[in-house]
Amino acid sequence: MNLQYISDSKGNTTGVFIPIEDWEYLKNKFDDLKKEEENMFSVPEWHKDIIRQRLKDYRENPGNVLDWDQVKNKFKLD
Repeated sequence: MNLQYISDSKGNTTGVFIPIEDWEYLKNKFDDLKKEEENMFSVPEWHKDIIRQRLKDYRENPGNVLDWDQVKNKFKLD
């Protein structure tokens, strides 16, 4: 296994890089790693519900939105 250690500006080891082939091997060997990776990329159902509600609100009231320039002007973000 060809590991590469990642260090911060003070020389403290903060992470490790594992080649993808080694990662695939470890996932196949340890089921918990595979499950953890699947959970990393899954969107919780409650997040999806919020998006569905916002899309529904937009479809029902498409004129009730602000574009970026309006938001920027409202909060004076120039």
